[in-house]
Amino acid sequence: MEGYIQTLSEGKIKRYVQMLDINEDPELIAQYKKWHSEEYSWPEIRQGIREVGILEMELYIRGNHLVMIVDASADFDWQTAMDRLATLPRQAEWEAFVAKFQGCSAEARSDEKWQPMERMFRLYK
Repeated sequence: MEGYIQTLSEGKIKRYVQMLDINEDPELIAQYKKWHSEEYSWPEIRQGIREVGILEMELYIRGNHLVMIVDASADFDWQTAMDRLATLPRQAEWEAFVAKFQGCSAEARSDEKWQPMERMFRLYK
C-alpha cells in the first residue's frame, strides 16, 4: 500500500468523518466513482464546497461503503455551512443526481444522507 500524500495546514483544523452506504450494484458503484473523478465531477459542486469554508474533502470507498473526511478551520460551523451549501448553484441538482446511487430521496440534502462517525482513537501526544 502506497498511501496518500497530504498537505499539512498551519494551525488547528476541525476534522469531520462521515459514512454512507451506496447501492451494491457494481455498475452503479463504477458510475458513482466516475462522477466523483476530477474529470467528471461538477466544478460548481467543488467550488461550493470550498465557498462554505471546507478546506479539504476526501471520499474513500470499499465495496459499497463510503467514508468522507472533511477538514475545515477551527471556527467552522457544520450546520451553518450545510445550510448555505444547500442554497448554492446546482447543489440540489447534484444531490438529486447522486441519490440514485445512494438509495435515498432525491430531495435529501448532503447532511441528511451522510452519517457522522465518532472518533474512538488517535495517536495521543
